[in-house]
Amino acid sequence: MKVLRLANPVTGQRLIEASVQKPHPGRGELLIRVCAAGVTPTELIWYPTSHNKAGEKRIGAVPGHEFSGVVAEAGPDSGKNANDSQVGDEVFGMNDWFSEGATAEYCVAAYSAVAPKPHSLTHAEAASVPISALTARQGLFDRAKLQAGERVLVHGGAGAVGIFAVQLAKLHGARVIATASGRDRDFVASLGAERIIDYRGSRFEDEVGELDVVFDTVGGETLGRSWSLLQPLGRMVTIAASEETATDDRSKKAYFIVEPNQKQLAEIGRLLDKRQLRAFVAATVPLSQAEEAYSGKVQKSGAGKVVVIIADESPNKSRPAKLLL
Repeated sequence: MKVLRLANPVTGQRLIEASVQKPHPGRGELLIRVCAAGVTPTELIWYPTSHNKAGEKRIGAVPGHEFSGVVAEAGPDSGKNANDSQVGDEVFGMNDWFSEGATAEYCVAAYSAVAPKPHSLTHAEAASVPISALTARQGLFDRAKLQAGERVLVHGGAGAVGIFAVQLAKLHGARVIATASGRDRDFVASLGAERIIDYRGSRFEDEVGELDVVFDTVGGETLGRSWSLLQPLGRMVTIAASEETATDDRSKKAYFIVEPNQKQLAEIGRLLDKRQLRAFVAATVPLSQAEEAYSGKVQKSGAGKVVVIIADESPNKSRPAKLLL
């Protein structure tokens, strides 16, 4: 099968197309025929891309850990019942950071990390959702315990994670403030933010009073300037990669990495089908142009992620998933 993998840095290439053997699912796993894979450019510099779980150097990692596709094979115990019918189901989800990703014709994922693909979304749209939407949901509700009526500031409201953080916070009944560029003001307002601060023209700390929650996707100076805005019981959450190795205890405690969660992803899928959430794709490229997507050379037409299209959007034998959640 064809894959896009990270080449040995000494070759001077970042990503190259290669042909490898199709994987097989193990216990509790599914083999997914990938139709589309979401692109997270910073993934190329993440620790799991260059090291394995034992800490050894890793060469040739396949990026792209969120996908939409069709179940091609089910491993043992990959469902709640022995007679679960899964082959041919349309699903979306994410897989382990240390595993080979979905910028490939096939990938393997844990059964517990996938959910039925929203029937109202294309595979490209569905592939843009899992990491971003789960990050927003887990950060706002699992970590920050956001409550209805509370005031939340979302840094990067027009970003891949920010667009879901704004929508989910608004849907939950929170009062949403977001930072974004001036050109994205109307778009972020349409997501549910009641106030948008142009980070290029204003200092956000001069524009808002005390906050209950800050959801940070930027890190660095932006995060540092945000602590003073929290009321005494306020909560900070950051997903900025720069904070993973922070020496400041507050930043360490605020930082988190998203985890696969089938139940949460299924809930997100239902909200998408009800049109209570919206997904956005900035551009699509074929597998042959995926390297350009990861290097930032693909021109975007709007908000959302760049998505790599790998297979037919409408596989002949696919059907809505019947996974028992």
